[in-house]
Parts: sequence; C-alpha cells; structure tokens
Amino acid sequence: MKPKNEQPERFEVRVTSDSHFGWVRTRLALERTLMAWVRTAVALIGFGFTIVQFFQHLQEMEGVAPAVRPQAPRNLGLALIGVGVLALLISGWQYRQIVRYMWSDRFRPIAGIQEKNVAVRPIAQTPILAIVIAMILIGLYAFGSVLLRMT
Repeated sequence: MKPKNEQPERFEVRVTSDSHFGWVRTRLALERTLMAWVRTAVALIGFGFTIVQFFQHLQEMEGVAPAVRPQAPRNLGLALIGVGVLALLISGWQYRQIVRYMWSDRFRPIAGIQEKNVAVRPIAQTPILAIVIAMILIGLYAFGSVLLRMT
C-alpha cells in the first residue's frame, strides 16, 4: 500500500509484448523525427549558402546592374545557415532528453533490459547523433566562411 503523501503514478508500465513493441515504435518514431530535423537543417544550410554564392557570382557578371542592397543576400544566407544550425542544436538536445527518459528505470523492463546495473549507453547506439554533430560543424564552417568573406 502506498503512503498517503506519495503521488500516484501517471500511468502503469506493464511488461507485455504490446508495451514492448509500443516502446520500439516510439523509439523508431523518435529516430525518424530527428532525421526529419536533420533533412530540414541541411536544406536550410545548403539553401543559405547557395543564395550567398549565387548573388555573389551575379554581382561579378558584366552587364548586370549593381544591387540596391548588396549585403541583403549575404544577410539572408547567414540567417538561413544560422537557423539550420540552431535547429540541429535544439533537435539534438531534445532527442537526447527523450532517449534518456525512454531508457529510465521505469521503462527498462519494456525496453528489454532486465538488470538495473547494466551500463547502457542508448545514445551511442545510433549513428544519427554523429550525423547531427557533423552537420553542426559543417553549418558552423559555412556560417563562418560566409561571415568572414569580404565582398
């Protein structure tokens, strides 16, 4: 019997095949969500860099009227690259928090782990975080190269 001052559980975790496969589906949905964020961020970073390059080459062409605001494409490109990097940082952080929650002691039985003392590193079991980190570095490099380029 629970003491009166202890709060009731929000839900009961039952160790059944349905709950295990529900846990697996949730974990895979989390992976898909992070991959969608990575695709979106890569598109933002790539599009931002492309805008900067396109308008820089356009300004260098002969016969093209000078731009009224020559820094506008650079600023837009920096904004898109920055938003892409920020999206990667936030989505990677959120992913880590949710994975830690899913591997908490409450869900270990339905995750397929029986022993409490098993040192499981669920974050290291997927390559998606390595991809996120690589894309953050590429995005920071692109941001820095656009920012430091003297036009």
